[in-house]
Amino acid sequence: MSTLSREKIVGELINILGADQVVTDETVLKESSLDRYRKFEQCHKVYTLPTPAAVIYVHNTDEVAKVLKFADDNRINVVPRTGQSAIEGGLETLAENSIVIDGSTMNKVLKVDTTNMQVTCQCGVPLQKLDDDLRAMGYTTGHSPQSKPLAQMGGLVATRSIGQFSTLYGGIEDMLVGCEVVFPGGKVCRIKNVPRRSVGPDIRHIVLGNEGALCFITEVTVKIFKYQPENNIYLGYKVDEMKTGFEGLRRVMVEGYKPSVARLYDVADSASHFNWADGKNVLLFMAEGPAAITRATADGIDALVKELPGITPVDPVLIEKWFAHLNWGPEEIAKEREEILATDNIGITTEISGCWDVINDIYEAVMDRLPKEVPDLTMIGGHSSHSYINGTNVYFTYYYNVVDCKPEEEMNKYHNLINRIICEETVRFGGSIAHHHGLGKARAHYVYEEYGSSIYMLETLKKAFDPNGIMNIGTLIPVNRNDKNPWIF
Repeated sequence: MSTLSREKIVGELINILGADQVVTDETVLKESSLDRYRKFEQCHKVYTLPTPAAVIYVHNTDEVAKVLKFADDNRINVVPRTGQSAIEGGLETLAENSIVIDGSTMNKVLKVDTTNMQVTCQCGVPLQKLDDDLRAMGYTTGHSPQSKPLAQMGGLVATRSIGQFSTLYGGIEDMLVGCEVVFPGGKVCRIKNVPRRSVGPDIRHIVLGNEGALCFITEVTVKIFKYQPENNIYLGYKVDEMKTGFEGLRRVMVEGYKPSVARLYDVADSASHFNWADGKNVLLFMAEGPAAITRATADGIDALVKELPGITPVDPVLIEKWFAHLNWGPEEIAKEREEILATDNIGITTEISGCWDVINDIYEAVMDRLPKEVPDLTMIGGHSSHSYINGTNVYFTYYYNVVDCKPEEEMNKYHNLINRIICEETVRFGGSIAHHHGLGKARAHYVYEEYGSSIYMLETLKKAFDPNGIMNIGTLIPVNRNDKNPWIF
């Protein structure tokens, strides 16, 4: 990497941006060396990774281009970020004297276009504020991840985010119309806003999910939709068997219904969400949109689900009340940190996806292995929250007590072990090891098993767009893969 000293890097950044945009406070630098993947270390203020040379706050595309040219010319690792809601290690600074480029001050909504049903905004626009403002006008982005109070638009595109209403509106890849990005060396590229093109590969997908390992996203245009919450209809059921619940989701999707929400919780996960579950799995749906479509969707789903064995309907009000308190913001994160420090008990999730014929096999295999191989577990559960005509996802939720280890040892003793088991079983059955949180650095170690022969395409993209390897080193492509045993790192 770079031969420039830390002091020289900071001095050059000040020359480019001005001192007020270059932060070198030691506390800020330590906190900026990681994200919520190292939750236990973060809570205990233990920082084991190299701290960046500086965190810089960019105000426009030109500044991003100048910084990326400087970094590329001098082989300095760059970690792009906006809302800092990452939980897979994507914001970790693995290289000495990295530069963290923060786009949160690029927070202008540039155009709300209700004729073409799209909104254009800079990368640092908070999703919560954008959607609140749109809803006041009678519109919505349709995008509502649990991180909505924290997330910003650039990061959502970069991580290939998905929201709680994805079954109707799709993931961020279905919403993105066009964008502006900056590549290493300072090359600025704009993908224009059109409804569809047949002019070669869809180059939006070079940007979508690049996780800051290819480029810095400065501006995005996403679709908007009519917002009609008065028509929402909620459905909920207790289910005897998870396999039956998966079949319920499959039938709804295969028959062509488009609920905005379709979820299945196993017994353990249900117990932590629904005090009325009574030891059962829970299947739930929400239909939204125009009144006539919403009613037809709800009636059709209800009829399909009731054909399955071991199904008990519940009062829809219970689902509506629960859904109103699902998102996580700064207050919830602060409370979680207090609880971790008080109890040494920590809860984390890992999400995967698979086709209908293997998803229950993945779920059962993981649920069988985790309690046998991971010590000090206090809860293991799972739920599905995003379904498609050909398959669904599973969130594995797990809590464990951190016993007899230092904060910096917790990752390998527990979290990495759990991730390894989940990734092994998912790959074995042909699923995908990350549905929407991204690979980050946490699961980049499994990218070769995930991609198989198509890893050639990903590695070629990386080499082409980032030939000097300055963009978010260790994200997407791991830096310390063990070729003798790909599951050890």
